[in-house]
Amino acid sequence: MAAFTDFISPSFVVGLSCGIISSALLYKLMNSTSPGYVDEELSYGDAVNNSGKTYKLVLVVRNDLKMGKGKIAAQCSHAAVAAYKQMKQKDQEILNHWENLGQPKVVVKVDSEEELLSIAANSRSKGLPTTVIRDAGRTQIAPGSKTVLGVGPASSEMVDQVTNHLKLL
Repeated sequence: MAAFTDFISPSFVVGLSCGIISSALLYKLMNSTSPGYVDEELSYGDAVNNSGKTYKLVLVVRNDLKMGKGKIAAQCSHAAVAAYKQMKQKDQEILNHWENLGQPKVVVKVDSEEELLSIAANSRSKGLPTTVIRDAGRTQIAPGSKTVLGVGPASSEMVDQVTNHLKLL
């Protein structure tokens, strides 16, 4: 009678072992909570840190361009990434607070480029991180169109001085 090991080649055992280990690592990665993300049970509004300060990023979308939902999502994503990169160089401490509190974001709207640029100028005058996104013009709108303004991440109190009067998108 043939032994069980006669049916299993060494390469099969090695492959099976690698598969089991890879699966376990992938499972662990996919089920771990990344730093900076908040459990679903917590709210994503103005999160409060230990000092009682709140932080947020406000994305101001031009409503007059009549962008589709997907276009708005892409432009807001560009603004969020640009704001993040700017803060990474400018003030890592504020960025860390904002990240650790769930990266609160609020999306509001304006009705013109002039209004967007006015808010950007006001934001800059207060020393807030300010990012204006210009579209490449490959799909729905003209090249160079200013689509979204990012204000923050910064203290909610400061951001509200510039954006609190705007309506949610």
